[in-house]
Amino acid sequence: MEIRRQDDCLEISELDPFLAELLRQIPDSTRTEGAETAQQRLFSLPAQASEREICAEWKVYVEPELRRLFQTATETVATDLQQLNGSTKPFANCTLRIPTQNVEAWLNALNQARLVIAAKYNFSDVDLCDHYRSPIGSRRDLGLFQVNFYGFLQEFILHEMDL
Repeated sequence: MEIRRQDDCLEISELDPFLAELLRQIPDSTRTEGAETAQQRLFSLPAQASEREICAEWKVYVEPELRRLFQTATETVATDLQQLNGSTKPFANCTLRIPTQNVEAWLNALNQARLVIAAKYNFSDVDLCDHYRSPIGSRRDLGLFQVNFYGFLQEFILHEMDL
């Protein structure tokens, strides 16, 4: 896999089918339905629950805009990911081109996915820092791999875009 800036887009080339599939899962991975801990992580309150007025105002004025921002970012990523659908050679490497104007949406959606996956699987700091874990033997292991892969991708996007 190679990531580079190419004119007005960020190009991820030599993307193998496994990693392409993990990218296709980003929009679904941002969904918090049925995972209260994931909802709490994405929409954490700005103060202690005892400060009811601040928390109530946050829920009324800030949280709806956060939800809209998160949804818009996820929709942008889903649209960009349509490039990976319908390949005539399903087991061939492919290329994904992310327009530079969509980079912030990608960073947002990748971060959402990482937070939601980490909350759903209740990953500890020890789990998240274990970069030597191998192989993928369960759905939880795959979730940890996704979190690390999405973080790796965020790092490279930031590096290539000099953000």
